Amino acid sequence: MNQFVGNPPYILSIVYKISGVYSNRFSQFRSKAIMTTEEKQSTLDLVASLCKALKDEKINYCHWKSNVAIDRSASGENDLDLLVSRADAQRFIGILMQLDFKEAFLTKGGQLPGTRDYYGYDQKADRIIHAHVHFQLVLGHDLSKNYHIPIENPFLESATQGGLFRIPAPEFELAIFVVRMVLKHSTLDAIIMGHGTLSASERRELEVLQSLTTLTKVAAVFDQHLPCVDNNLFEACLRSLQPGCSFWKRILAGQQLQQKLRSCARRPLIGDTVLKFSRRIILPIQSRLHAREPKKHLIKGGLLIAVVGGDGSGKTTVVNSLYARIFEEFEIAKFHMGKPSWSWTTFWIRGIIKIGRMLGFYPFVKEGSESSFDTNIPIFPGYPWLIREVCTARDRFLTYTAARRLATNGCLVICDRYPLAEVKKMDGPQVERITHGMHSNKLIKALAGLENQYYEQIMLPDLLIVLRVAPDIAVQRKTDEPAESVRSRAGEVWNVDWGNTPAHIVDASRTKTEIHSDLMALIWSYL
Repeated sequence: MNQFVGNPPYILSIVYKISGVYSNRFSQFRSKAIMTTEEKQSTLDLVASLCKALKDEKINYCHWKSNVAIDRSASGENDLDLLVSRADAQRFIGILMQLDFKEAFLTKGGQLPGTRDYYGYDQKADRIIHAHVHFQLVLGHDLSKNYHIPIENPFLESATQGGLFRIPAPEFELAIFVVRMVLKHSTLDAIIMGHGTLSASERRELEVLQSLTTLTKVAAVFDQHLPCVDNNLFEACLRSLQPGCSFWKRILAGQQLQQKLRSCARRPLIGDTVLKFSRRIILPIQSRLHAREPKKHLIKGGLLIAVVGGDGSGKTTVVNSLYARIFEEFEIAKFHMGKPSWSWTTFWIRGIIKIGRMLGFYPFVKEGSESSFDTNIPIFPGYPWLIREVCTARDRFLTYTAARRLATNGCLVICDRYPLAEVKKMDGPQVERITHGMHSNKLIKALAGLENQYYEQIMLPDLLIVLRVAPDIAVQRKTDEPAESVRSRAGEVWNVDWGNTPAHIVDASRTKTEIHSDLMALIWSYL
């Protein structure tokens, strides 16, 4: 039997099937077609370098699925789904390391056995590339991936160089694709959960794969490597994926396939069904509670990153752009250390201070005194102001503690501003600076000592980035604040000799795109 259920949409494939000379000549056609498609797309430099290294080192691998859209993998729009021989695993990982790929993982039971996730950064395209590396074929519904189909070796042996990537023979790819789709869409639980139909891209992939091979070749794959799935069952599975197939035939095909593959299952059928339903309920709830899906952690651990600069240097813009890019793949948090969230203690103390000021119990910050702090004019601002500074120091310490704890537990953390000894006018201790030479009573000393204790516990970040911009440019950019205040704060950062610090100095007078690109490359080198 050489015809599929349904008519293949491609005339060329029918001609080859009728003539019976598909094998070598049509494989060559497929390879050329893939090359032509890739040439029309923008292949990322990092992807091209990876494929070249794998080819040069004769790594036994293939891009094992979604090869109909192989151009999207080349351009980094899709993941790289790579099946790799166990024998070549160490050499393969070595190549990834040489190309500065980083390994990451899900912390809460989401990592499949025999799979690893690596991420590379293409600076030219400003794109993070996900290499989803498989050492074994684990398939099934997205909520459980319950079946290991142990045909990795013959699957890899069938692969040929198809342009940029090595790709499997179409009969192997179609065989695995049908198994995947039936387990994903044609089981009773999948249909009940609303997952019973193929997406438009899946239907297209099925049509293309059907046009590239014959049922006889696919049957031979099952006969030789997965004999529990006979020809009749495969035809039933294929029919269940066609539009218009009856509800009962779809369920029957799915049930039969699961029964035949029960020896390949990671867990019993009843346990897998319960797991899928429970995750179908729990995951949306968790997503709503956390407002996002869980992301991956890097295998090397977290990183505390601080972005520092004077007014007008673009700190907040840079932090937001970096956060948005990294958030796509990894667990990341951001904090504003210049304006930390108020603790309950600060909330009540500042509330009491404000009420006292409104009732006229004490003067509070003479007019112009805030700018005088920057110009070192000795005007005493009043004790309430000093108490506020101590509260701010405490809140910065609490924010730092939360940020450091997240980083220690594997999260990437970006801080907008950061207390440093070299920068005193923005985020450092203020009590001694604004009272120097005016008062030295016990209360002021106690407030200054308490403030210093908080700042002494804030240690340097893992990666310190300083955005440096000339004061005149900062004044031009920062028009919503007094020019002298902006000039003073920008000048402090501009005039510091950062040579004896671990800071990475970045010229912030350039375009946002240039700064973002350089900082992503810098951060990537630390991950």
